[in-house]
Amino acid sequence: MFKDILTRLMGEGPTHAPLDGEAAELAVAALLVRLARADDHYDQAERQRIDRVLARRRGLSPDEAATRRAEAEALEAGAADTVQFTRQIKDHIALDDRAGIIAALWEVAYADEDRGMDEESLIRLVAGLLGISDRESAQIRQQVLGRMGQRPA
Repeated sequence: MFKDILTRLMGEGPTHAPLDGEAAELAVAALLVRLARADDHYDQAERQRIDRVLARRRGLSPDEAATRRAEAEALEAGAADTVQFTRQIKDHIALDDRAGIIAALWEVAYADEDRGMDEESLIRLVAGLLGISDRESAQIRQQVLGRMGQRPA
């Protein structure tokens, strides 16, 4: 299954039907995992935050969210670049919801209470690829920090 999804994300191999919304949600999950791994420190707090974000986004149970995260971890590990994920998100997820994806990325970046430069760079890249301006991403970041009870850095 992962090989098929990864092949379709990369646009290689035989022609397949386009990825549907569920596969696009898996791409979102893979981006969250990629962000959490960006600083070479992928800990339990980040895994739990990803699970909560995934559960909240699509009404998944905790077990379903953990399963989706595990699938995303495997998918992310085999993906060469981030554009594969953002392309599918742009094709299947509305612009309004893409702002929610940036919020989820900021939430995961602060899960371990430390925003690394690698994480920030990845969020900036993803925001641009998803059509979200730096200014809007900064506003989203401030909103996320406010909800989390933290002060902007």
